[in-house]
Amino acid sequence: MRSLDEKRADLLAALARLESCAVAFSGGVDSAVVAKAAALALGERAVAVTGTSASLASGELEQAQQLARLIGIRHVVLHTHELDSGDYTRNAPDRCFHCKTELYSRLAELLPRLGVRTIVNGANADDLGDYRPGMQAAANHAIASPLAECGLAKSDVRELAAAWGLPVWDKPATPCLSSRIAYGEEVTPERLAMIDRAEQYLRGLGLREFRVRYHKGDMARIEVPLAELPRLVEASERQNVTAEFRRLGFKFVTLDLEGFRSGSLNQLVQISGAGF
Repeated sequence: MRSLDEKRADLLAALARLESCAVAFSGGVDSAVVAKAAALALGERAVAVTGTSASLASGELEQAQQLARLIGIRHVVLHTHELDSGDYTRNAPDRCFHCKTELYSRLAELLPRLGVRTIVNGANADDLGDYRPGMQAAANHAIASPLAECGLAKSDVRELAAAWGLPVWDKPATPCLSSRIAYGEEVTPERLAMIDRAEQYLRGLGLREFRVRYHKGDMARIEVPLAELPRLVEASERQNVTAEFRRLGFKFVTLDLEGFRSGSLNQLVQISGAGF
């Protein structure tokens, strides 16, 4: 088994071979490790690019900007327009493919101005076994995935982030707000704003890992770790959460008894037998 030092060396070497790169930088732990490694391996020949749109949760752009400054890498903010695409807003199980296609296409157009040649992302070895249509978009645009290519799993990435002193080493996954909307329900700016404000409210209660899922009929399905379930069903807390969610536009407010689990909406893909 390779040591952490060997994994770090492999990652730096893989990025150095690229000679220059633009990192698709969300500010999560995966892209943060790639950005840090790129800064170390390539210096000014590396740049971090963060795509922003209505599907980005509040505060995520500011956190990405702060993290880029800490890492010491050039940082560019790129406005994307995936919500202009009907293929995206109709919200089929391949939605992420259209989102990543928009991001990578616009990034590719930006490369000459940035003075770099290759786009890299933060996909790790664990991502290869999950349902991730965005990986096909990456393949279509010849995007490099140095973490996956070097065999670094999520646990390796977190370990390396901690060793480099990156504050996001234990940050929970924060996929885009559109991932909260059940497949087949249209993605709209209004629904994204409802979800964002609802999750901000839960965050204000001190919750750290959770999701607010949007289902047909303006129904919210709240996922929290099992240990937090008793708190949310306690009478006063339950009443406060329900009142706030209804104020935001939800007609029904439910609490998922299975608790928090990343990617739970992918179960709908398996149930429907979608061929994506």
